[in-house]
Amino acid sequence: MKLESTNNVYMKARLRAAEYNDRLKSREGAGKMFGVSDRSMANYENDLCKQIPVDMVVRMADTYNAPELMYHYCNNECPIGKCIAPNVELKEISCLAIQLSVLSKNPETFVERLMEILQDGSVDKDEKQDFMTIVKGLIEFSEKIQSLELWAKKNLK
Repeated sequence: MKLESTNNVYMKARLRAAEYNDRLKSREGAGKMFGVSDRSMANYENDLCKQIPVDMVVRMADTYNAPELMYHYCNNECPIGKCIAPNVELKEISCLAIQLSVLSKNPETFVERLMEILQDGSVDKDEKQDFMTIVKGLIEFSEKIQSLELWAKKNLK
C-alpha cells in the first residue's frame, strides 16, 4: 500500500473541513460533492495533477471554508499569479496586528518623502533608491492588509 503525503494543502484543507462534514472524510465523498471521481481528488491531493482547474480550487475553498487555497493556487500554480500575486498568508490575528503596527509607524514621514520624490512627476536618479524602498514598504503593508482580509474571510464567515 502506497503511503500518501499529507503535506498537500488541498488534502489538509479537506481533512480540516471533515471535522465538520463527514462527507469530506474520504476522497470519494468529496469527489461526489464536487462531481469528480475519487481518482481526480487523489490526483489533486497527491500533486499528480499538473494544474488543478481554477473552478475546482474555488469550489474547494468555499466548501472547505479555506479561502487560503485560492491564494495558494495563485502564488504556486497559476503561471501569471506566480509572477504578480501578492504573498498573502493565513496568520494568527495577533501576529497580523503586531506586523501592521510595526509597518505603519511614522506614515507621515513615508508619505512626505514620496510626495517630495513625485512632485515633479518623475523619479530622478538620486531619488530612485528611496522610491524603491517606499514601494517595497507599501507592497509589504498591502500584503499584511490582504492577510488580515484573508483571516476575516476564514474566521468571520
